[in-house]
Amino acid sequence: MKDQLFFIERRGFLRAGAVLSLGVLAGCTTSNVLTLGSGTGSDQTEASLGHVNALRKNKGLSPLVADKAASVAAMSQAARMAKVGKMQHLIGWSDSFYDRMKSQGVTLPAAENIAMGQDDAERAYDAWYKSPKHLENMLGTYRGLGVAVAQNAASGNRPYWAMVLAG
Repeated sequence: MKDQLFFIERRGFLRAGAVLSLGVLAGCTTSNVLTLGSGTGSDQTEASLGHVNALRKNKGLSPLVADKAASVAAMSQAARMAKVGKMQHLIGWSDSFYDRMKSQGVTLPAAENIAMGQDDAERAYDAWYKSPKHLENMLGTYRGLGVAVAQNAASGNRPYWAMVLAG
C-alpha cells in the first residue's frame, strides 16, 4: 500500500510538472507571434528571373525557368515571415524545410533565400547576391525559380522576401 501511494504521489507530481512545463513553453512560443492582421503579397518571379539568369549566364550556367510550385512556396514563406515579423527559414517547433517543399510540390532538391526590408525585387536580388551562401544557392544546380514578397500589418507592413530554387 505504501508503494502504491508513493507511485500515485509521484505520478501526480510528474503530471503537475508536465502541465507547468507546457505552460512555460506556451508562454515562450506565443510571445514572439504578432497579432494577425491583413497581409498582402505578390509574385516577384518575373521581376527576379532576369537578374538571376544574367548572373548564371555570366558563370556559364543554364538559365532557370519560372516554376509555379516554387512561386507558391516562396509566397507561403514570405507570408509566414510577415505574419510573425521575423526573417527565419523555420517558424515554429515542428517546421521542416523538406516537409514544406514536398507538401507544396516543389521539385527537390531545393533551396530557399530569404530577405527583409528591400523595396523591390532588384534590391532583394542584390542583397542575396552580396551574401556568399545566398549567391551559392542562386548558382546551384537548380532548374526552377519562384520569388515572392509579402507584407502584414501585424509586422508593420515591412516587406519580407522569399526565393525558392527547385531541382
